[in-house]
Amino acid sequence: MRETTLRAVIEAIAPELHLEHVTGSLERKLAVLDERLWPADLVGHLNLIHPGRVQIVGAAEMAWARRLGQKRIAHHLGEIFAAKPPALIVADGCTPPPILEALCRAHDVALFTTDRPSAEVIDRLRHHLSRVLAERETRHGVLMDVLGLGVFITGDPGTGKSELALELISRGHGLVADDMVEFARLTPTVLEGRCPPLLQNYLEVRGLGLLDIRTIFGETALRRRMRLRLIVHLRRLLPGEPPPPRLEMEQVTEEILGVPIPKATLPVAAGRNLAVLLEAAVRATILRLRGIDSTRDFIDRHNALLAQQSSTEADSHGNL
Repeated sequence: MRETTLRAVIEAIAPELHLEHVTGSLERKLAVLDERLWPADLVGHLNLIHPGRVQIVGAAEMAWARRLGQKRIAHHLGEIFAAKPPALIVADGCTPPPILEALCRAHDVALFTTDRPSAEVIDRLRHHLSRVLAERETRHGVLMDVLGLGVFITGDPGTGKSELALELISRGHGLVADDMVEFARLTPTVLEGRCPPLLQNYLEVRGLGLLDIRTIFGETALRRRMRLRLIVHLRRLLPGEPPPPRLEMEQVTEEILGVPIPKATLPVAAGRNLAVLLEAAVRATILRLRGIDSTRDFIDRHNALLAQQSSTEADSHGNL
């Protein structure tokens, strides 16, 4: 179970959303109890089907309530408050109706007002909860920003992950985290990686110890977080071990928190410029994201040439 408190959420977003506390407790918890439930599901417009989430009341909901009349709206609000929602936020600069404020006081449900649009309140709350309550996992490796792409460098100890990261930093790319990387699943398909607070700004290189990247290379050499788009695995070939295939017919992926991430394997050997190879892998990944697959294009060209030769041979046999 992943949870946070209403107080922590409100303290984080209240200044930006101009939230004013009217009544009710701030000690309620917001939690993801079911793996099928996403943090964004904990917030939404006033809804009888999902009465247990943070309810946002805007101008449209206020107009709807006026059309229903006092008796019917009291019945609907009673169903919502029976589920004990963590909070109600009256947005769009609307004034909370007396019945709404009275129910919040009676059930000790937090009530807030704001002049911000209801859609903005929902988007900001969902964005915040998606980060705070995201499913998380820590993995060993180095996370880099290479050409705007989040790249996770993995490999056995001694394969040169940190040395490769240092070379990439010297070429103008950015460091997110070295040694341990915290990944959070923000949406079903989006993984975000960041550095644990203890290790921020540091890169450990064998023979040199801990390097303060901010001090040596400046602020522009660091990134706070990056969306993971590519895994690059460094593999030292053992004696007699066959090298990886020259052409990968299918895109290889590795799952982190259930999200498949494209993966490239770079053999480690003397004389190989891993920084150049990794940059090339990143550029190829960018092209694939744009729908351009060099390997597939080559295979299609090869098949077309074979088909053309077969047709030519068939015509020559027919002429004989």
